[in-house]
Amino acid sequence: MSFDRIAVLGLGKVGHLAAELLAEAGFQVTGIDARALEDAPFPTRQAELTENPEQLLKDQQAVLSCLPYHLNKRISSAAHALGAHYFDLTEDVPTTKHIRELAGTAKGIMAPQCGLAPGFVGIVGAHLAEMFERVRSIRLRVGALPQNPTGLLGYAFNWSPEGVVNEYLNDCEVIEEGVHKTVSAMEWIEQIYIDGVHLEAFTTSGGLGTMCETYAGRVENLDYKTMRYPGHVQLMNFFFHELLMRENRDLAGRILTHAKPPVDEDVVYVHVAAEGWSAGQLLRKEFVRSYYPLEIRGKRRTAIAWTTSASVVAVIEMVREGILPQRGFLKQEEIPLDPFLATRTGQYYVTGHRGRNA
Repeated sequence: MSFDRIAVLGLGKVGHLAAELLAEAGFQVTGIDARALEDAPFPTRQAELTENPEQLLKDQQAVLSCLPYHLNKRISSAAHALGAHYFDLTEDVPTTKHIRELAGTAKGIMAPQCGLAPGFVGIVGAHLAEMFERVRSIRLRVGALPQNPTGLLGYAFNWSPEGVVNEYLNDCEVIEEGVHKTVSAMEWIEQIYIDGVHLEAFTTSGGLGTMCETYAGRVENLDYKTMRYPGHVQLMNFFFHELLMRENRDLAGRILTHAKPPVDEDVVYVHVAAEGWSAGQLLRKEFVRSYYPLEIRGKRRTAIAWTTSASVVAVIEMVREGILPQRGFLKQEEIPLDPFLATRTGQYYVTGHRGRNA
């Protein structure tokens, strides 16, 4: 189902940039937000997105939701009812389960989890795994951080506070010694160095998307961890568990964003590694990158904004071009890396990094 009309819902930093990149790639974009926007380089509508989304989206061929995850069940149901393609950035597991159930009767593609993690890192992890005849492990690590951290937390909330709180508190899927299981968040702490920067990594939920299901019986160990500056995870465990802030997630998010507001000078670290056997040899393949803010369309964009936006827009380009399926449920690990990087928007991942090559 070829298409060019797409609605982008939620025009924050990520949604607005995604809409700009889609327009640049030749799509007819309509941006929709609860706020009135001026001077956007694409048509916009002001609307309450919680009310009658089917009516709001009736003239669209595709929908990209950049809204908080708890709104995506309703939006994906509306897209499904209209026969439109659906894309989002969610890391929320119940939301993805709902979308997957819709996909069984969908006329278009249902593609959640198209951001950075889950999303791009799963594409990279699958690419590395394909280099082996038998895979021992796939390890995905991502950190979205201030370049110049201050204070004991060493953090700034450049991403959704709701999403971060959920990632820190919800259980995490892993495969350990061939067994698919769940483990607690903020555990399995390890030390990592990227370009000489010392980081700690620990389990958080949602980053694997559907990979545990895909690689069950095919890989011995698979996990996703968030990277932060050293000392962060101990303080967050204290905040959520010893002070019992886990009992009020909304308040926890407000406290954290009030204390650590967003910064312009951020960095996204990506460390993906796979180990396995090829021609009888045990080998390790790595994809390690440091992504920094870029100037795109005349404006400086934070690293987390452009890496997230570019990932989903590249996937949408691939669906339009027929490189990816046109209907049903799309797993991120089914997306081939090289064609992804060859898209107009995927090229940002090639030109916008510093670090070692895979």
